[in-house]
This record gives sequence, structure tokens and C-alpha cells, in this order.
Amino acid sequence: MEKALLTRLDSICTRKNELEKSLANPEIIKNQQKFIEQSKELSELIPITECFEKIKKKQSDFVGTKELLLDSDPNMKKLGEEELITIKDDLHQLEIQLKKMLISNDPDDQANIFLEIRAGTGGDEAALFVNDLLRMYLKFSEKQKWKAEIISKSEGEIGGFKEIVCKISGNDVYSKLKFESGAHRVQRVPETESQGRVHTSACTVAVLPEVSEVNSVEINQSDLRIDTYRASGAGGQHVNKTDSAIRITHLPTGTVIECQDERSQHKNKARALSLLSAKLLNNEKEKQRREQADTRKSLVGSGDRSERIRTYNFPQGRMTDHRINLTLYKIEQILDGELEMIINPLQEAHQLDLMSKITEKN
Repeated sequence: MEKALLTRLDSICTRKNELEKSLANPEIIKNQQKFIEQSKELSELIPITECFEKIKKKQSDFVGTKELLLDSDPNMKKLGEEELITIKDDLHQLEIQLKKMLISNDPDDQANIFLEIRAGTGGDEAALFVNDLLRMYLKFSEKQKWKAEIISKSEGEIGGFKEIVCKISGNDVYSKLKFESGAHRVQRVPETESQGRVHTSACTVAVLPEVSEVNSVEINQSDLRIDTYRASGAGGQHVNKTDSAIRITHLPTGTVIECQDERSQHKNKARALSLLSAKLLNNEKEKQRREQADTRKSLVGSGDRSERIRTYNFPQGRMTDHRINLTLYKIEQILDGELEMIINPLQEAHQLDLMSKITEKN
């Protein structure tokens, strides 16, 4: 086991012992908040220290079993060789388990999200593909029993959307969809193509975690310009007769948020402010990541919406995720919302990437 990892584990064991002593202190027991905090921390450390103890026991068994190889009895020697293989395998599995425990969870994993899909290169065909991607995510959300709400939309000339924003709420939404951010490329023959030529179009997807009160972004009201206007599109006479739609411009960054899906101006404003907070927090996180200047790019990508992450090739019935070199000839199932076959490998690749970085921490 790596030296840096051992040092970190020794620190964890020391901290566990400190917490056990502290929780036996009558003064800590009287302080309910501190008692709960320390109890929670201890409960997170105990599985790690128990796994570490199992590893040390296996390492001790390994040393003892090696002595059997020096035995003059060939049967004992063979028994020792077989036992060493078993111990090595057990050690390997325990070390993987331990590293998984040491991976810090993304604090946003439980968050609801704002999903933005925009048409890129390809004109009308790109707008139609936005609709295909939206349907894919809505189908997946339905399978997960999540709630999806349209926040704003701009329809394309012949169908689809130039841009659409929706909010998806439920359990583990961000943890499952956070790797969808990036450029999605489609290769197919458009309906308007008379020569049967394959065209390439692209859409960009951004997955933004909803900002919780704990992580709330401070927004100065003087930095906002709020405009109201009449909503357009379907919705009946009421939509078109009231100035219920909201456009908020964050003057320092130039970020513009529009929301017109609700009939209530108040609800549209609340939704727009929530989306603005998510965007501003995401921008701040991106800035921090750049400043950290991490030389090792994550295997599954940066989450930048400009990064090409996936290609959907209709003539071949193929989907390729370029980050992990995953190719599946199941494009119809994928676009019908069966995203687990992509999401699970992406999550596994991300976890392996984090595990490889554990030894860099101390």
C-alpha cells in the first residue's frame, strides 16, 4: 500500500480514537449539536478503520503463510502457495473497497438540476435533435420517477427547439445526469435532404445543480434588470393577455434568464432567480477549477458544454461516448430513455479516476 495512503489512514485512526474519547466526555454529551456532529463523523470513520484492520490482518497472514513455502514437505508447500493466492486476492479486494470509502462524495449529488439543451451547428436539424435529446431525458426521468418541469423554451422554425430549459427533481438526479454536460453530435439524413446525404449537427447540454439554501449565492438586487413581457406560444388566452413572462439580466456577468412557462409572474420570477443562482454558482465553480490548475483532466471530462462527449450515428444505429471509448449499437433504446447503459460505465470510470487520485492526497 502506498506511503501517502498509509499516512492518511493513520490520521483517520487517530481521529477515530479522539472522537471516541470525546463522545464519552459529559460536557460533549450535554452539547447536543456537537454530540450529533461528532457521532456522525465517527460513524463515517468506523467502516474505514475496520476495513484497514482487516487489511493489516491479511498482511500478517500473508507473512505467516510465506513461511510454509520453506517447508520441506511438498504438500505443505503446495498448500502455502494456494493460500497465498487467496490472501493476495482478498487483499486486492479489500484495498479497492477501502479506496472507495475514502472517495469524498460530491456535495451536489443529491441536488435537483436545471437541464439546458441548445441547438448548435446544423440549423433546423440541430433544433430537431434538441427535441430528441429532451425526449430521451424526459423518458429516463419518468423511469426514475423524477418530476420534470419546462422552465423556458424557444421553438425551432420547422419543429424542435432552438433552446429549452427544464428542471428535474427527485433522488440522486445530479449524480446520474452530471456527466451529460457537453456537446452531443448527431449524424443522420435530415427529412429535408433529397439526395440522401448524411449531415452532422450538434447540440450542447448543460446540467446545473439547483442551489440549496446552504450553498446559496448572494445576488445584489441592484445588479439585476428585471423585465416583464407577454408570454408567447401555447397556453390559451390567459397567457397572451398578461405580462407574466420574466426576463432577468445579471448586469455584472451579462447572464440572461427567461421564464414564461407559469401563468403567475411571481412563480416565473422565482424560477428565473433559482436558475440564475445555479448558473452563477456553476460559473464560480468553473473558475475555481481553472485556478486549481489540475494537470490531470478527469477521465469523463470537465463538464464543459463545449467539449464533444458523444456521437449518435443513425445510419449505423451507433452511439459512441468519446470520453470512455464506449460504443453501443442500441441508439433506439438509448433515445427511448434507457440511459443506464451509458450512465453506469461513466460513473464507474469517474470512480476509478478518483480512486487513482487518492494517493495524491494526504
